[in-house]
Amino acid sequence: PNHGSDPGRMETRARYNPGAKTYTLRGSKTWITNAPAADLCLVWAVCEEDRRVRGFLLERGTPGLSTPKIEGKFSLRASTTGMILMDDVEVPEENLLPNAVGLAGPFGCLNHARYGIAWGALGAAEACLETARQYVLDRNQFGGPLARNQLVQKKLADMVTEIALGLQACLRLGRLKDEGRAAPEMVSMLKRNSCGKALAIAREARDMLGGNGICDEYHIIRHLMNLEAVNTYEGTHDIHALILGRAITGIQAFAPSQ
Repeated sequence: PNHGSDPGRMETRARYNPGAKTYTLRGSKTWITNAPAADLCLVWAVCEEDRRVRGFLLERGTPGLSTPKIEGKFSLRASTTGMILMDDVEVPEENLLPNAVGLAGPFGCLNHARYGIAWGALGAAEACLETARQYVLDRNQFGGPLARNQLVQKKLADMVTEIALGLQACLRLGRLKDEGRAAPEMVSMLKRNSCGKALAIAREARDMLGGNGICDEYHIIRHLMNLEAVNTYEGTHDIHALILGRAITGIQAFAPSQ
């Protein structure tokens, strides 16, 4: 919980017990999707023997393992989100992921997830666009539909343009992934772009609906609140900017130089 954007400093530890051929895990994780409901948890921990990060499978019901639910969310309310608390959780050595050593394992998972998010955020943007478009066609003010106003049409044109460009970029990156030529920085660029642009589109669409924009009848406010979370998880907007900055300049900006 103390190192969200800095997983290299994670505090969860795993200690090997050679006599019993088990590992004992102690620590905690937070903002874990489906943690309160999952029967199986995948946890990354630093092994005390060599200080390397490894993955472990933890089964529900194991002594010392608990997964409390995070309450009070205004965003992603349909998602069951919680914590993973480990108080000397002992698992057999067979529960160690055999081919994942270091942060390359979790980062590899993140890159695939981030690519999916790049598509999904644009889907939310499309829903907001379509809702706003229909609303301004139906809503009459000053003797005619809102859609006849030049400012409204410009807003719709900007939304369509950003969504179209984003979708084409995601499609191209998918083809590069199929060919094995996709760099992680490409995924960061599109995750950052899709989420940022989708959030801006949702805010614009909410404004176009006026007071009705905050009502659940139109769902734009739901997309808006969800996108606030999507813009943060799987790498924040600013962290992805720093990943791109490192690729552009060759200089690491995440932490001060040693």
